[in-house]
Amino acid sequence: MASHDKVARLIAKKNNTEYNKGKGPDIKARGRTIEVESKESVNEAGRQLSGYKGLAYVAGTDMEATDAAKVRYKDSTIGVMNSRGKVVQPAKRRK
Repeated sequence: MASHDKVARLIAKKNNTEYNKGKGPDIKARGRTIEVESKESVNEAGRQLSGYKGLAYVAGTDMEATDAAKVRYKDSTIGVMNSRGKVVQPAKRRK
């Protein structure tokens, strides 16, 4: 199982929902949408999360991806989670 899938399944389980492996967001939980990304794909997450209501988060597959997401989304409404699903930078969108 790839790191992306592993992280997505873990975060989905913590949010009492399913991991969506197909089109759309990786995780659609109550009041929040989460995209799991590697360091290389962090920049794509903003586009993927646009159009979804509620809180939006990018979850890094590892520490490097999480750090890259924190820098990339520092001044945006998108929040950042680490690979364990812990919020390290809160989302600023309205619920």
